[in-house]
Amino acid sequence: MTTSRTVESTDHPGVTVPTAIRAWSRWRWVRPSRWVLASIVLAGALLLGALVGPAGLTARSVLLELVGALPGVHVDSGLTAQQQAILWQIRLPRVVLGALVGASLAVSGAAYQGVFRNPLADPYLLGVSAGAGLGATLAIVQGGAGLPFVVPLLAFAGGLLAVAATYALGNTVGGGRTSAVIVLAGVAVAAFFSAVQNFVQQRFDDSLLAVYSWMLGRLSTNGWTDVAMVLPPVALSWALLLLHRRTLDVLAVGDVEAASLGVDVARVRLTLVLVATLGTTSVVAVSGLIGFVGIIVPHAVRIVFGASHRLLLPLSMTFGAAFLVLADVVARSAVAPAELPIGVVTAMVGAPFFLVVLRRNKVAA
Repeated sequence: MTTSRTVESTDHPGVTVPTAIRAWSRWRWVRPSRWVLASIVLAGALLLGALVGPAGLTARSVLLELVGALPGVHVDSGLTAQQQAILWQIRLPRVVLGALVGASLAVSGAAYQGVFRNPLADPYLLGVSAGAGLGATLAIVQGGAGLPFVVPLLAFAGGLLAVAATYALGNTVGGGRTSAVIVLAGVAVAAFFSAVQNFVQQRFDDSLLAVYSWMLGRLSTNGWTDVAMVLPPVALSWALLLLHRRTLDVLAVGDVEAASLGVDVARVRLTLVLVATLGTTSVVAVSGLIGFVGIIVPHAVRIVFGASHRLLLPLSMTFGAAFLVLADVVARSAVAPAELPIGVVTAMVGAPFFLVVLRRNKVAA
């Protein structure tokens, strides 16, 4: 008669080896399915974004055209020269820009929520939207809307200025040692910048339509120019956030506990906020103010896949890209041939979801 021995796993005390083996076996199959699902959703959203429109492109012709663009591959997609121009110069730049904007807003929202341990934090928490809105408004009322890069550059500068003011005020009031002080400073800075923006709009009311068009969000592009402009800072922001995903898990236990584990909480918080803000201001500068993406996507990912930032950040990027591309599809097709501002679409989805988040987290208004 043989007796079976039960040995505890050294990494997880109390978990027996057979149990750990069975758990790993299940994890080995479940783990790739997350990435497969995320990849399928993103690929489907990108393809749908390239198809929707009056030009009558088919999925087969678009896929053949994309395959034919690969080095060494020669495939006849059947598209006319005009259809090829529509695909490569209008639809694909818009779809790629939407993916970049959605991914950046979502991963920045997940980072802000981790840094401040606040489930309602989003990329506009520290006054980024108010600063960018003021910068864009100043550019538009001074006639910069017709000049390349003027509105995006001033929006970018305004967003960074708002974050710098938030941290300066937070350090003055409370030494910037707690997330609550920084959040309250962000509220104050956002209120001030919004007041200045309203004053400017009242003085130059002939530019109200252009200002509101930018503030409601849009993904109209100048070919690949906007994509090329935002890609370097966005890629840098993503890389740095992903490098800090384990640190965000440490911050989740609290400032005191994180400090006891050797984390310089103030320095790490400042670094992550600046990095997330870099990504946010870069995309806001070309897309306008698109709200709720930083709340909807990270919370949905957290509910389905768990709260570990090692998965939360990359999955938020993937599903954020897909979400905004699909939102743009709705914006283009809901009232065709007219077009809804994409910020209206995300708000219509985000407002009910925001109430769900409030109820789920038992946040008192």
